[in-house]
Amino acid sequence: MPKGEGPALEPETGMGMLQEGGSDYRTNHSARRDLRKMNSAVTFCALLAFILAILMAYLLVDNFRSQQDMCATGQFLRARESDRLRQRAYIPPRFNTDKPRAHLTAVRQKSMTPMKDSWPALQWEHKLGSAFIKNQMNYTNNFLVIPESGDYFVYSQVTFRGSTPECGKINQKNRSTKPNYVTQIITRVTDRYPEPTQLLTGTKSICEIGSTWFIPIYLGAVFPMQEGDKLMVNVSDISLVDYTKEDKTFFGAFLL
Repeated sequence: MPKGEGPALEPETGMGMLQEGGSDYRTNHSARRDLRKMNSAVTFCALLAFILAILMAYLLVDNFRSQQDMCATGQFLRARESDRLRQRAYIPPRFNTDKPRAHLTAVRQKSMTPMKDSWPALQWEHKLGSAFIKNQMNYTNNFLVIPESGDYFVYSQVTFRGSTPECGKINQKNRSTKPNYVTQIITRVTDRYPEPTQLLTGTKSICEIGSTWFIPIYLGAVFPMQEGDKLMVNVSDISLVDYTKEDKTFFGAFLL
């Protein structure tokens, strides 16, 4: 071997080393490539998970909003239905001028046969002077006829006048005793009962008043009435009724 020269490599040995180095290079390159693929896959999965999370959050928010909208819509519909029911149930108040009412005044009484088991019924003026009937209220045959069911204030005043020197004095002609009291009755006649019903009664004594006397008897109260009910005023002695002035004897009713 010449001086200064190293040992010569055998061709086969050099090729083996090159092959081993190339093999390591290919192995490292493949590992780096696999690592890049893995990193890409992880990044993709993370991105996909992030997108799915955003999508789920959006769906949850949208569902929550939808529930809120449905709740609000349901409340709105219930409120509208409640308002509609209240509007349907609400009946605006009627003005007094629209309600049935009547005010009658006394007239000179004509001789009439009283109803069975009752005193004579007074006759009334319903058109002239301060007398009136309005809004379907009707007056016929001494009766005030109710046109509409409801609560009515019914009233009457009858003024009696006469001259009775002594109470209980016996009439020498027919041997009868003059009564010592006067009475008025507001009576209701209805198809629901076979007999007339006394709603209000007022009685006053005429004893020890003097030779000439005036006695007003006022009655008034609220009664539930039905359509078609009839009202009349009966008195114990029709000849003692003072019909000379409208403010002395009157009769009326009106729907509340």
